[in-house]
Amino acid sequence: MKAGVGAPDRAQISERTYRTDRWWAYPLSTGGILLFFTAYALVRYFMNNYYWAPEEHYLTPLYSPCVNAACVPGSSHFGTFIPSYASWIPLGIITFLVLLGFRATCYYYRKAAYRSLMFSPAACAVPEPAKKYSGENKFPYVVTNGHRYFFYAALIFACINIYDAVLAFHGKNGGIGMGLGTVIILINVVALVAYTLSCHACRHIIGGKLKHFSKHPLRYRYWQFVSKLNPRHGQFAMISLFTVIITDAYIMAVSADWITDLRIFN
Repeated sequence: MKAGVGAPDRAQISERTYRTDRWWAYPLSTGGILLFFTAYALVRYFMNNYYWAPEEHYLTPLYSPCVNAACVPGSSHFGTFIPSYASWIPLGIITFLVLLGFRATCYYYRKAAYRSLMFSPAACAVPEPAKKYSGENKFPYVVTNGHRYFFYAALIFACINIYDAVLAFHGKNGGIGMGLGTVIILINVVALVAYTLSCHACRHIIGGKLKHFSKHPLRYRYWQFVSKLNPRHGQFAMISLFTVIITDAYIMAVSADWITDLRIFN
């Protein structure tokens, strides 16, 4: 190794690390969560089924918005402006690409992936397997520079999720109704919005280029709000992973008639 702790001008030690604490717990648990969510999302996207519960008006966030002509009736809240394509291509391919791009380029997820999946490094004072560091100036790492653009797309999708949550207040006999699925969808929307708004790119876009906050009181106020969310960005990132899975799993179970939605009223 020509860099890092193995550099020629550094003291040479035989042990991999002198750390005696459970430094491996974080990368192991985080890596397991990331791999589980990736596997779950891929399986669900390629299922192309059980994403819409018609009686309850529940649409899973993994397929929202469903704008393909092959989407089941009622699930296309914004029309079907994309023609049908090969059945092996996921109906939610647009959602998949946008959310994958936003989370894969996210500062928190990049740290989590580097530490948990590439061990670069797995923890402080623990050598990494790479023999050199070339930064993020080559493909595919250079794509991370487009994070702010993925943020714009993710913000639009967050608004779509809010709209889906409003439609989830649908009574089985018409009118307004509310079920357990509605509550789960609302919790998921709160987690997704918190994760999106706490993004570093969001904070920079709101106030990063302002020279005088006094001339932009509204933007300064919102910048303060986002700045309070920003330190918890990593927490919102992981929480939203679980809320998305739980929401999708519940809607899938209701759609497939595996369970009956528990109605709170109507």
